[in-house]
Amino acid sequence: MRRGDLVVLGGDVGSGKSALALAIAMRVASRRLHVTFFSGEMSTDRLLERALAIEGRVRVDDLRQGVRNDHARASVGAAAVRMREVVPQLETLGTGGVAELAERIDGAGNDLVVVDSLQWLVRGTRDIDEELAEAVRRLKSTALEQNLAIFVTAQLPHLRARDDRRPQLDDFGALGAVKHHADIVLAIFREDMYDRRREIEGATELLVRKNRNGATGYVDLYFYAQWMRFEDMLDPDR
Repeated sequence: MRRGDLVVLGGDVGSGKSALALAIAMRVASRRLHVTFFSGEMSTDRLLERALAIEGRVRVDDLRQGVRNDHARASVGAAAVRMREVVPQLETLGTGGVAELAERIDGAGNDLVVVDSLQWLVRGTRDIDEELAEAVRRLKSTALEQNLAIFVTAQLPHLRARDDRRPQLDDFGALGAVKHHADIVLAIFREDMYDRRREIEGATELLVRKNRNGATGYVDLYFYAQWMRFEDMLDPDR
């Protein structure tokens, strides 16, 4: 990701978009860059729980109930120490759409802004596809005007009605705005969401559907649902 870029990550409901977006925000923040993560669905406390689970490889339920064994407590403590200086700024989205978002981040010194999700920027005042298209265009404009990268998730709930559920560019809808205006378009495909008979639990493809300045393709990931954590299949420590 580079300044001025708009990056869109799409996937089915429950595929782990929010978890992956938060992990990316944490990785960028760990490089001493200023990152703000906006959520339309979770409070800052819930976001922090997820961040601790991802970083400490601890079950979110254990955090909510109070960790119960020495190993889990040690993992959470170590994660909290690592995150103390590098945790992203965690915020909740308002109801004012992209205009409000742009105002809140203007002059804040962000290198990266993560928005979860695109649908939360729609105000419901007219046709939803038109609103989504306008939101995408304004996000791209904001990235350029404020000289930062914007990473936004997008819900793709219509994949289950076909045989190949791997998201394609056209699945992002918004009157083609994502396809045309985003610099990078990523998609999550988890086969175990659709076929539980095979031993494929956790296997994930991160598909690069568009890359304005580079190659497309895919990366094999593994999703640890209990930790809300994705890891590279070939190099888990990356």
